[in-house]
This record gives sequence, structure tokens and C-alpha cells, in this order.
Amino acid sequence: MNELLFGTALRQRPGAASGEPKPDASSVEMAWLVLEAANDLGDHEAVEACRRVIDANLNNRPAPPSDVHLIVDYFR
Repeated sequence: MNELLFGTALRQRPGAASGEPKPDASSVEMAWLVLEAANDLGDHEAVEACRRVIDANLNNRPAPPSDVHLIVDYFR
């Protein structure tokens, strides 16, 4: 598993600590992981947040910061 996805490396990344995170490659990868877990758990709010982050990335737009924060903090 990519070290940036879990542990202290994620918390030390500048994008993860900023007030307005953008859907970079690692947050999109995380969105796919969270989407699968949230789907299995029936967490509809997290599923929708993941879809918005993935969609924003596909359309080269910034994702809503609240969605990115939800995804980054999902497994904590």
C-alpha cells in the first residue's frame, strides 16, 4: 500500500493540512478506497462525498474541502 495513504506521511503532506485541499492523485486514490468501504458499510454520506471528489478530479475542478477532509479522515 502506498505510504502516503496511511500513517504520519499523510498528516505531514502540505495539501492534507491546508484549509482548502484539492483532489490530488493521493486523495482520489483514497476516495476510491473509502468509496468501497463506505459502500460495504452503507455509509451513504461518505459514498456521495467520494463520488464528488472523483467527479471533480475527472473534470479538473477542485473538490469541496469538506468532502476531501471526510475522505482523508475516514479511517482514523
